[in-house]
Amino acid sequence: MRGQLTWGIVFFTPSHAHKQITVFDTTLRDGEQTPGISFTLEQKVEIARQLSDIGVHAIEAGFPASSEAEEKTVARICALNLDTKICGLARMLKSDIDVCKRAGTDMVHVFIPTSEVQRVHTIKKSPEEVLEITAATVAYAREQFDEVMFSAMDATRTEWGYLIEAFRTAVNAGATIINVPDTVGVITPCAMRELITRIAAEVPIPIDVHCHNDFGLAVANTLAAVEGGASQVQVTVNGLGERAGNADLAETVMGCESIYGIKTGIDTPRLVETSRLVSRYSGISIPPIQPIVGDNAFAHESGIHSHGVIACTATFEPGILTPEMVGHRRRLKLGKHVGRHAVRQMLTDAHIQVGEQELDEIVIRVKEVSGRGKKITDADLYEIAGSVLGTDVGERAVELIDIAIMTGNHAIPTASVRAIVNGVEHIHSAVGNGPVDAAMKAIVGILPTPITLKDFNIEAISGGSDAIGHVTITVEDAKGRIFDASASGDDIVLASAQAMVNAINLLHRVAKE
Repeated sequence: MRGQLTWGIVFFTPSHAHKQITVFDTTLRDGEQTPGISFTLEQKVEIARQLSDIGVHAIEAGFPASSEAEEKTVARICALNLDTKICGLARMLKSDIDVCKRAGTDMVHVFIPTSEVQRVHTIKKSPEEVLEITAATVAYAREQFDEVMFSAMDATRTEWGYLIEAFRTAVNAGATIINVPDTVGVITPCAMRELITRIAAEVPIPIDVHCHNDFGLAVANTLAAVEGGASQVQVTVNGLGERAGNADLAETVMGCESIYGIKTGIDTPRLVETSRLVSRYSGISIPPIQPIVGDNAFAHESGIHSHGVIACTATFEPGILTPEMVGHRRRLKLGKHVGRHAVRQMLTDAHIQVGEQELDEIVIRVKEVSGRGKKITDADLYEIAGSVLGTDVGERAVELIDIAIMTGNHAIPTASVRAIVNGVEHIHSAVGNGPVDAAMKAIVGILPTPITLKDFNIEAISGGSDAIGHVTITVEDAKGRIFDASASGDDIVLASAQAMVNAINLLHRVAKE
């Protein structure tokens, strides 16, 4: 056993675990099988570039034989000559393998069901027939490719003796790596570790593992497989995939790197950036509580937690995992559990100085408002501080003068904005998917430095056709600073525009030296 000592805790890694593993990403194949997701060709190209840039060792670009369009997409990715291996998925058919070869993939991934339920109900083959098909098809694949991955589909529900026999058959036919899929996500970490340990003792080639998340165990099972001797992990960005998804890239990588001290070769400070890219293209937002990459992964509201983190970040963070390691930022949040230390720090960051009595009053008001069920934004804090101090603490870099919207059944939604930016009047127009989107883009277009709209939320606070809507917006600047603000009104476009301007002004205030 070897240990990694951090803050008095020793995390042990079994001696048979590899000191370095490789990462096989299947976002473009299994990830795209997430219901409702369909990446465009250009989106797939950009995702592939991003995965290569961060150090992913192999990318499963797709299932070329599934359609002519899929073959062209995989061929396009192969033509990029990325610094990673490109893999194509193939059934146990020579024609599928030929299509992968034609598309130009570096390796081929062939699979066949081995569990009884799959053999009987999906391919209707006997155990002996599965072994015969495996031997013949893997041999043919090896004639075409230097690298062949063999998967025993539904491996974790396959009788272990027969499973190892299937893997040995593939190895004897020329497979260069075997994959152990937990196809329906039913194995436990202890059982996975035992299974991989047994396979590693009897199969003389590298072991890869592919885990599904039906019981929320995909990452745990993947790490258990690494403990057992797997040298490659299959992952997807944001855990995308069939049903409940696959093992998440960021969680798996940081588990290996930070807990076990096992190198993955991944450029971890780009994990958040990668997660957001795929979230944008997939249309599936990242939950705030998503480990590693979620907005709340390094956010603190509780007074005790905030006080501890301000004094020493390792008090209420893992210590072996910091926001800087993954391209994130630490953030103090407001709510009914907030404490004086966090409020003082947030005001200080915005260049607002308060005395002890004023600080106490601000904290009381923040908790009162939050206790009524209202989300407290950064802008709310500064307004409360201004009220307590009797001054205007909201110096504004952007002042919205006018906004005009054009939309209709046959018109492209267009917004024109007139605003004062740092004392100079600017006018900018932009088109969008709707009037609100167009307005947001027009406002961003008048700014001297770029910002990103991270979150947008609308909720009705009154009923009827003239209902008052409350808009909350979160923005981020190029340095990763994040602030939120809100506005209300019966015109959602105007309320959205004002909320955006409020958030921009908060960024400006904190950025001001």
